[in-house]
Amino acid sequence: MPAPDAIPHEEPSYLTAERGIGSWLLTTDHKRIALLYMAALTAFFFIGGAGAVAIRLELFTPKADVLTADGYNRMFTLHGTVMIWFFLVPSIPTTLGNFLIPLMVGARDLAFPRLNLLSWYLFIFAGAVLIYALVAGGVDTGWTFYTPFSTTFSNGYVLLAGLAIILAGFSSIATGVNFLATIHLLRAPGMGWFRLPLFAWAIYGTSLVMVLATPVLTAVLLLVIAERGFGLPVFDPSRGGDPLLFQHLFWFYSHPAVYIMILPSFGVISEIVTCFSRRNVFGYDFMVYAILWIAIAGFLVWGHHMFVSGQSIYASLAFSFLSFVIAVPSAIKVFNWTFTLYRGQITFEAPMLYAVGFIGLFTIGGLTGLFLASIPIDVHVSDTYYVVGHFHFIMVGGAVSAFYGGLSFWWPKITGRKYPMTWARFAAILMFFGFGFTFFPMFIMGYLGMPRRYQVYPEEFQVWHVMSSAGAVLLAGAYLLPMGYLAWSVFWGEKAEDDPWNATGLEWSTSSPPPRDNFRTPPEVDEGPYFYHPEGEGPGHDHGDPHRDQVRTP
Repeated sequence: MPAPDAIPHEEPSYLTAERGIGSWLLTTDHKRIALLYMAALTAFFFIGGAGAVAIRLELFTPKADVLTADGYNRMFTLHGTVMIWFFLVPSIPTTLGNFLIPLMVGARDLAFPRLNLLSWYLFIFAGAVLIYALVAGGVDTGWTFYTPFSTTFSNGYVLLAGLAIILAGFSSIATGVNFLATIHLLRAPGMGWFRLPLFAWAIYGTSLVMVLATPVLTAVLLLVIAERGFGLPVFDPSRGGDPLLFQHLFWFYSHPAVYIMILPSFGVISEIVTCFSRRNVFGYDFMVYAILWIAIAGFLVWGHHMFVSGQSIYASLAFSFLSFVIAVPSAIKVFNWTFTLYRGQITFEAPMLYAVGFIGLFTIGGLTGLFLASIPIDVHVSDTYYVVGHFHFIMVGGAVSAFYGGLSFWWPKITGRKYPMTWARFAAILMFFGFGFTFFPMFIMGYLGMPRRYQVYPEEFQVWHVMSSAGAVLLAGAYLLPMGYLAWSVFWGEKAEDDPWNATGLEWSTSSPPPRDNFRTPPEVDEGPYFYHPEGEGPGHDHGDPHRDQVRTP
């Protein structure tokens, strides 16, 4: 068991070791950079959320009351591009990943601290370029930038938006390279691969996808810029181009990008579930293999986005089969979380409520995805609100619930302060029900034929849209409430112990908040990533689990 006072409390924390705005803007401390990312992501979350508010206001009635047709196209493009590339993709890796990975592996920092800071500046510059393009001229292609919309019909600001996504991609690649190098090279003595926490494995798998898939997105957006800006015949069929080439390249990146958004969530939920059920992770090895399976197989299923594009029926059958296959590792994770909870001494602190909500929402999202993997059903619901509901159950219900759960779990470590648990529990419950009221009606609308991206719709769909808009109000409250009480806790919250949850892991063996260099003395690891008493009464040794033990620090 790590000594609770491995770091003397009088040693300055990373928050106070240096002062002044310059010390933050030029910092190479991974923990401070994580907070810089958190501030930027919060700003982008509000901008993307404003687009969602405008969409739901417009859809409250069947007529065009708030936005023009062109304005509506620009608004859902703003919402999609900002939320996907500037919130969902970077949310957990750049914040919790940046803060925790060196702590979890026993390192003083990431492998390339200056590259880490550069990636943040690239991210900020890319976001500024995108917001300028969206506000100054407006982009109306949707977040997918499909041709010929982006190459022929949209205004020229689509090229500026594409450039912003390319820059954000370079930031993503730099972050992925940093995580891979850190996990490979900077693990504490004795920390073998199967002594890594599952969150570290999830970030490792995510980083592989970032590094391997993002260059494809960069290439296809550069081809759009080349055709639109320089007249090169790439996608225009009248000049020998192929418009479907864009879809193949785009979805070859964007389906693995789904796992960039959700794989880190698996790691967060695994850490929370094992802690608050007071049981070791069930099937640790299978959880690791499932993460790697998802990371690799995610590159093989992009064609299920193109069942109605005219591709070969044999290709569609192959992609349909592979789409069912990739559901297996996700199901393994749900089963393993369930068996970890089974007979556990469960306590329902806020992080656990977020985790349970995640499991429920992700399971619904995964099951509805199986219908989209079936060619006949996918043809029926393609480009309807069914797809919107499925995507949001996975990406928003899953990834955002995990992000808030992870933030609640590690907040005492990040800030050294506790937050009001009653309010946190209320926010977690409100998020689950608010999300259900917002997005479940979309499955019904989609099955009945309501197309997505339409602002004017038949009156029979109004009741479902009203229900969805009312649920969005609850969901907005669930998102805003934690921002309030977490900010309050920084100034007035009770001081947190080094390990307030009685959890396992190297990150809990240092002070709250940690010092600049993470550990006073370099830790050594001679045991596995998790250990709890079989009876569920805090850390100990479960002799029935080969990965039962934990770290030791000098």
